[in-house]
Amino acid sequence: MLSHLSRTFFRHNCRYRQQQCRRYKPRKSPPPPPPPPMLPKPPKKPQSFTLHDATWEDPYSWMSKLEDKVAMRHMDIYMEQEEKYTEAVLADTDRIQTKLQSEMASRLSFDLSTPPLRWGPWLYYRRVEEGKQYPVLCRRLASLHEEFISHKSPAAGFDFTSGKRIEQKLLDYNLEAERFGGYAYEEMSEISPDHKFLAYTMYDKDNDYFKLCVRNLNSGALCSKPHADRVSNIAWAKNGQALLYVVTDQKKRPLRLYCSTIGSTDEDVLLHEELEGNVHVNIRHTKDFQFVTVNTFSPTFSKVFLINAADPFSGLALVWEHNAPAHCIIEHHQGFLYLFTDASKGGGTLDHHYLLRSPVHFSSSQRIWEKVFIDNPELIIEDVDFCKTHLSLIVKEMQSLKICVVDLPLKTERVPVHLRDIKPRYLPLPKHVSQINPGTNYDFNSPTMRFTISSLVMPDAVVDYDLLNGKWNIVQQQNMLHERTRVLYGTANSTESPNIPSGTRIVSFDNEDTTAENDNLWNDLTEFYTCDYHEVSSHDGAMVPLTIVYSRAQKEENRKPGLLHVHGAYGEMLDKRWRSELKSLLDRGWVLAYADVRGGGGKGKKWHQDGRGTKKLNSIKDYIQCAKFLVENNIVDDNKLAGWGYSAGGLVVASAINQCPDLFQAAVLKVPFLDPTHTLIYPILPLTAEDYEEFGYPGDIDDFHAIREYSPYDNIPKDVLYPAVLVTSSFNTRFGVWEAAKWVARVRDTTFHDPKRPVLLNLTTDIVEENRFLQTKESALEIAFLIKMMES
Repeated sequence: MLSHLSRTFFRHNCRYRQQQCRRYKPRKSPPPPPPPPMLPKPPKKPQSFTLHDATWEDPYSWMSKLEDKVAMRHMDIYMEQEEKYTEAVLADTDRIQTKLQSEMASRLSFDLSTPPLRWGPWLYYRRVEEGKQYPVLCRRLASLHEEFISHKSPAAGFDFTSGKRIEQKLLDYNLEAERFGGYAYEEMSEISPDHKFLAYTMYDKDNDYFKLCVRNLNSGALCSKPHADRVSNIAWAKNGQALLYVVTDQKKRPLRLYCSTIGSTDEDVLLHEELEGNVHVNIRHTKDFQFVTVNTFSPTFSKVFLINAADPFSGLALVWEHNAPAHCIIEHHQGFLYLFTDASKGGGTLDHHYLLRSPVHFSSSQRIWEKVFIDNPELIIEDVDFCKTHLSLIVKEMQSLKICVVDLPLKTERVPVHLRDIKPRYLPLPKHVSQINPGTNYDFNSPTMRFTISSLVMPDAVVDYDLLNGKWNIVQQQNMLHERTRVLYGTANSTESPNIPSGTRIVSFDNEDTTAENDNLWNDLTEFYTCDYHEVSSHDGAMVPLTIVYSRAQKEENRKPGLLHVHGAYGEMLDKRWRSELKSLLDRGWVLAYADVRGGGGKGKKWHQDGRGTKKLNSIKDYIQCAKFLVENNIVDDNKLAGWGYSAGGLVVASAINQCPDLFQAAVLKVPFLDPTHTLIYPILPLTAEDYEEFGYPGDIDDFHAIREYSPYDNIPKDVLYPAVLVTSSFNTRFGVWEAAKWVARVRDTTFHDPKRPVLLNLTTDIVEENRFLQTKESALEIAFLIKMMES
């Protein structure tokens, strides 16, 4: 038995040890990391297909069976799994996503008005009211305010000085959305030449066609007729008393031309119909509203007919035809018809457009067209536009875009002539112009023409040029240095920074130096970013244009990540405009590169033809060579290159990854075309003849084998380490979400799985296209994905 003293000592000693244990108790170890997210596992239901000499099996073809309720239930479950998997993989990027979205949102312009367009006595423009999703089409009398006042001052279009409302709301697209099931998408709109009516087509989502509407601009009411469904084209006649429109069949082929007399109760009159299944009809009015041109075209011919707009029931007169498909636009100017076309000559293909003319009233039975300008291979005409006093031409000289102006009527009666001999005047432009797009320029009688000038190192500038006196004015351009947009019409915004010149500029027309002396006039960003051009030799020696943009501050930095953009289809130009969301990558040291591969419109018609159909592999090989060029020349670090492709560009990137998976660290594919074999053989959504010409006719054995060779879904390499890929898609894309879902599932089945290189599927909603802030959220997710993959 312990003595009292011993027990006391024992208790104190135990208490001391307990205190010491509590004092020096080791900290709890951090909780274990969450288990890696489970990969979605869609069910496999193999189905065999046979065509020509090939048989193949598709385990995921069930995903496209929209009429199969069981399949669609499985698809819903699978899409939910994909959504949760993407969220889990990118959960650690929430902070950077929030930061990126904040950066991008701060660059959005707060004034959403379009710059006012003057036509006759009116200024027309669109603006977005606060808290509304869709814009409002408005107009004001120019006589009340020669200098445009924004919709905020005077508020809501009320002039407090005169006490009069000076703004007229013509069409509220928010109300149109209520009419069309909560969704408002306008395909086209035309105001009548007498400014009394507005004809427009709205997308009917439930029926998948465009519906024609005509609104009285004085009363604001919808006209009782015409009302037509499946309308693809509209054109005014009889100074606004008649409307011509084209209707498509169930397969979206435009085939019937009608004329409706406004205010009449008579039935609309059928003017023309194409019964052959491969002939399409298209109409447009000439800029002076004297004629309506009717283009009919098929894979074997092109024709242009003329309708007298003053008497649309007088019949169609054939004025031009060609025994091959060709792009052609006819304009009228003071007794002459002008035809801008790329029609081939002498049976050979032509790589550029040219301008022809012919008197309206031709005496002989066989109309003769004469060339206006002598061909100059060093000066290619890209586009033309007419007004009463001038002809404007967008030309390309040594890959440099310019705008030149010629007086009308021409100073010589004898054509063709060299363009230089009639002393064209060149309009001022900034450096590094990547695109020039003419405005609508409705007012034929006005010498002012509007163009949108695009560059990779400058926000888009909407510019008005007065062709008579040389004055030019930037009417809208976002100032990235001060995070706001200027909307100008004659004078500068009073809040504008003093070091950004604005207002009207005057230029001398005496020389061909089209670069403005002071790039600050254009809000040019070349002080901060560099734009370089390269020509990359492809596998067969073709020289592929490659454009590169990077931050001057990061120029000497090693281990630069890069993002290589591509499209390469339909002869379309690669989008090389300034995109404010990509500023977040440039400022983090990224290199942005743009590959003008074959199949696109970077070098003319032949460049397009050499990258479509059986030659589609050229697009992919061009892209691969551009990627290798970036790495081999130390422009981009060898393990920090990412690919980016939209729609058909997604096909190019995915196919390039199949061929060279080690070349890329990551890729973003937006609504991509990934399963051309199944889509072209068994189309679920309607395809056009242009789609088959672009990607191949599976019924032709040579085309079929080419499709199978370039198809991303059919050529995923086995047992390789694939780069990280983020695929974004939607249930309402032209290439259905099942294409993206099938490809993602098959990549995971076929290649090695590395959690550091995930293959993700991100689904977006329709509303993203209409909401700029949701767009920034999607862009932030994509860029956060790229940043994470480069740092991992």
